[in-house]
Amino acid sequence: MTVRERLEQQEYLLLSPYASHSAESAGRDTPVPACDLRTDFQRDRDRIIHCKSFRRLKFKTQVFLSPEGDHYRTRLTHTLEVSQVARTISRALRLNEDLTEAIALGHDLGHTPYGHIGERTLDTLISGGFRHNEQSLRVVERLENDGKGLNLTKEVRNGILTHSGRLMPDTLEGECVRRADRIAYLNHDLDDALRGGIIQLEDIPPDFLTVLGRTHGERIDRMIKDVVSSSLDQPHLSMSPRIQSAMDGLREFMFERVYRNPWRDPEEIRCDYVLRHLFEYYCTHPGEMPEEFVMIGYQDGTERSVCDYLSCMTDRYATRKFTSLFAPSSFPAF
Repeated sequence: MTVRERLEQQEYLLLSPYASHSAESAGRDTPVPACDLRTDFQRDRDRIIHCKSFRRLKFKTQVFLSPEGDHYRTRLTHTLEVSQVARTISRALRLNEDLTEAIALGHDLGHTPYGHIGERTLDTLISGGFRHNEQSLRVVERLENDGKGLNLTKEVRNGILTHSGRLMPDTLEGECVRRADRIAYLNHDLDDALRGGIIQLEDIPPDFLTVLGRTHGERIDRMIKDVVSSSLDQPHLSMSPRIQSAMDGLREFMFERVYRNPWRDPEEIRCDYVLRHLFEYYCTHPGEMPEEFVMIGYQDGTERSVCDYLSCMTDRYATRKFTSLFAPSSFPAF
């Protein structure tokens, strides 16, 4: 018996009846020989961690653009926090932690430069709109690995697609990531906003603090424990009405005071300006994109390939490209 086969047997003994089992995966679009050491979901996790899109997340905005401080979140640290929260919930509910981790690590691979600012801009530029969850799926299916994709299992791809939006995941592991994403970003964005002086603790409605906790650790702890206690031995994840209501109220507060606050307007205008001009430029000069995106243009159309190229950019790469294309160069000294 191989290590993988022993792990698969242990899943049947230890996991909840509602958990996903590696041995029963719906599989990959392109079958591959089984690994002696790792289950299919463990292999998916490893493929995501080692891909270029994952590494680029460290230079993509979460909320604060190019922050001077070292402790503000990036898209990569957000992903790691989502993974930690999701794995804690998954383990407590006896779900498949490997599947949960793979979905969490891949859920934001398609996010744009400049965070949701970039997402809103691309949404207005490409026919049919732009949604980062759909782009994350496109990254793992179409863009990574020189256009061959990562060939992930269907369960992981479904979880990536449905971590946000109207579609609900097919697995409870996907539901873990969907819940963990909101728990993580609400708490760490609030923490960053307090650190940056955008809001003060006394600005937060006291009822939310009473229910959820006054510190970052207390809030995460109560939200996770509530999901677990409300979802034990249930076919779907849920929260108690009291915690869910406070969490929804905190989210509305964050949108009003942080995500859509006028302090962001000047930077949002600049980021929108950069991406619009890059989009227009490469739509008229598609041959100047890297070869892999030129080939996508032949197959899927120029607009789609330009959108893929821009969404793959990090904040600093997009800014440098804009500068090199549109800013005057210094005259060389002789």
